[in-house]
Amino acid sequence: MSATHLFVDEAGDTTLFGKHGKALVGTEGTSRFFLVGRLEVTGPQALESDLNALRAELLADPLLNSVPSMQPEAGKTALFFHAKDDVAEVRHAVFKLLRAHDLRFSAVVRDKRLLLEEVRQHQVKVPAYRYKADGHELYDQLIARLFGGFGPQGSNREVTFAVRGSKPRTAALKSVLDEIDHGFASDFGIAPRGQTTVHSSYPSKSAGLQACDYLLWALQRFYERGEERYLKAMWPCFHQVQDLDAPVFTPSKNGPTYQPEAFNEKHPLTLASRAGVGKRDREI
Repeated sequence: MSATHLFVDEAGDTTLFGKHGKALVGTEGTSRFFLVGRLEVTGPQALESDLNALRAELLADPLLNSVPSMQPEAGKTALFFHAKDDVAEVRHAVFKLLRAHDLRFSAVVRDKRLLLEEVRQHQVKVPAYRYKADGHELYDQLIARLFGGFGPQGSNREVTFAVRGSKPRTAALKSVLDEIDHGFASDFGIAPRGQTTVHSSYPSKSAGLQACDYLLWALQRFYERGEERYLKAMWPCFHQVQDLDAPVFTPSKNGPTYQPEAFNEKHPLTLASRAGVGKRDREI
């Protein structure tokens, strides 16, 4: 039976509160959005080979090999690609390479301002509730959304999660995926797929996670900075983006409302599509 290779990583942070319960969402050093992405790679070995060859080529380039991030002791580009740390010339080369591979990227996005409101409302109803700083609860919820619904039927899955924090959560994440499959089998009377094997790794050891990081970076730039060009260039690699808090303009004294919105090949994610053309600008 053929195997589907999936790589999962995140962008942004899960931080809501600082000391004494002070809200930190959107302040300096804290993201406004939290994103979880899943990359399906048809040929992971070929991707790894091509990324290694590209890194060797860039390290031999006299215009680049003196850049601080290209030095082995920096622990950055000389060892693995990471969009945040890589210089613009390197990012351009990596994005160009990724466009040549058969990739299907999906992501789920949460606006942490709305999440903060939800947490506060829940704390009013349940005073003992405390939002855990590790963000595992939020992460697992988004993983359930990311892997829920219909997917390739019958195939085995090899799922590699980027390690969060100080240690892997392989068993916990396998449990999340198993629960989704059990729910599918209960609803439809058939097993959705074959065996699922879960791995935990670091981007430095996984070409698939490096590629996932790059596509998450492009998506994060769109949400955090309203910068569209990277997302537009890489959109052919995107399968779906689930924006769980897309603002929808409705004439109301209470202001804007929000609802999940799916962006895909037929409904691309752009500044205009998220704003609602012909309605009213939606803030990013």
